Amino acid sequence: MDIDLTPKLSKKSYGGDGGAYYAWCSDDLPMLRAAGIGAGKLALEKSGLALPFYSDSSKVAYVLQGGGTCGIVLPEATKEKVLAIKKGDAIALPFGVVTWWFNPSDTELVVLFLGDTSKGHKAGQFTNFPITGGNGIFTGFTAEFVGRAWDLTEDEAKKLVHSQTIAGIVKVKDGQAMPEPSAKDREGMVLNCLEAPLDVDIKNGGCVVVLNTKNLPLVGEVGLGADLVRLNGHAMCSPGFSCDSAYQVTYVVRGSGRVQVVGVDGKRVLETTVKGGCLFIVPRFFVVSKIADADGLEWFSIITTPNPVFTHLAGKTSVWKAISSEVLQASFNTTPEMEKLFRSKRTSDEIFFPPPK
Repeated sequence: MDIDLTPKLSKKSYGGDGGAYYAWCSDDLPMLRAAGIGAGKLALEKSGLALPFYSDSSKVAYVLQGGGTCGIVLPEATKEKVLAIKKGDAIALPFGVVTWWFNPSDTELVVLFLGDTSKGHKAGQFTNFPITGGNGIFTGFTAEFVGRAWDLTEDEAKKLVHSQTIAGIVKVKDGQAMPEPSAKDREGMVLNCLEAPLDVDIKNGGCVVVLNTKNLPLVGEVGLGADLVRLNGHAMCSPGFSCDSAYQVTYVVRGSGRVQVVGVDGKRVLETTVKGGCLFIVPRFFVVSKIADADGLEWFSIITTPNPVFTHLAGKTSVWKAISSEVLQASFNTTPEMEKLFRSKRTSDEIFFPPPK
């Protein structure tokens, strides 16, 4: 499989005084197209508002920095949900939802979007449809159609549709009231990965929070699973692969570390150092392993199945621990003594291995 797996940073797509939207392009990161995955990042300054829009793709949103407000209108809903959002929040966004995002604070609000573009207009790229603003849907209709739809005169329709000339992101005027979030609206919509119970917690190794249909049922509608992994300084994440034909799409939240990916015929297809802001994709069934630098390594990933299953090749849950000693000895063409030595290692460690003493 000759394809470039090199991690990439996002590029600015559009923006203004209120903030900017960044995206990863499938021309720069070909695996996006191959996997049918889109990736984008919204950064809002104080009083920045991302105007209401819907998308051709289901997504998982993850708040990387700051806090603010998110409005969500589910298909056929008669009232929006207004959520207070903060760093660590993961939000599942199925097909057809209309969302808006607002930052009322001095700290920049940054939200990552990862999603499935297999049913979208362009594989490997989100296509968003703003319903207002300078490029909103209704700017394409004639005043007659807009007037009939909203029961307005043609002059009223023209005035309303063309009053917002800025596209995508605006800066809300001082004194402009915005909706207050509701704690009830967060229920079933959001999981904070920094506060949720840990699914894996290895002393001096690392920890994991997994998003699935149990703790965030909406991921079932989105069709994606996700996890937040925090690897301690110099710790290692066991070599492993997704055994249910899923792609792993990984965004490095902070820190740095080394990554190796091995594919068909034992060929190492990626060996690189990653840092905060990088995005890379592991093809189906390829084996990936990571070692954190001194400052640790944190990443947020989506997996293209709502309840992912992984097989690890090292640690006490390794597949090698399950295989009989005779087969292991013959497979490695080694002595019984070496087989015993191999099997005796990593009997207590699971997914993460602390740094050598």
